[in-house]
Amino acid sequence: MQPYSLDLRQRVLASVDAGGRSRLQIAALFRVSVAWIRRLVQRRRQTGSIAPLPRRHGPAPALDARRRQHLAALVRDTPDATLAELRDRLGGVSVATVWRALKALGLTLKKSRSAPASKAGRTCRRSARSSASPSGPSTRPA
Repeated sequence: MQPYSLDLRQRVLASVDAGGRSRLQIAALFRVSVAWIRRLVQRRRQTGSIAPLPRRHGPAPALDARRRQHLAALVRDTPDATLAELRDRLGGVSVATVWRALKALGLTLKKSRSAPASKAGRTCRRSARSSASPSGPSTRPA
């Protein structure tokens, strides 16, 4: 959402300064909230400025562009490496950071084609009929 324009801020404050209307009426007239008017007046009183505050951003990414390129090269060289192995090779980042960087780069980790197949097969088989009937014991003769 974009901040309100400086022109709107000036018109709202001019209306507040002129008096004659309540802040609720001014808020309805300019389609802003009463709380926003209160904060705007407060900011003008405390700082003398009515300009919008600069947008705040989160912390800087742990992997800069050079390290992301290094991560992409690591994945190209060893596509079957785990996230923990990639983290160890990069150093100083978490597994979650590696995963987010891979997602941002559009890269996926592949299983090795030379790895043996899993020896643990299915542990249960689903069938259409269950051994126990939901309606109770069977009435059919054995």
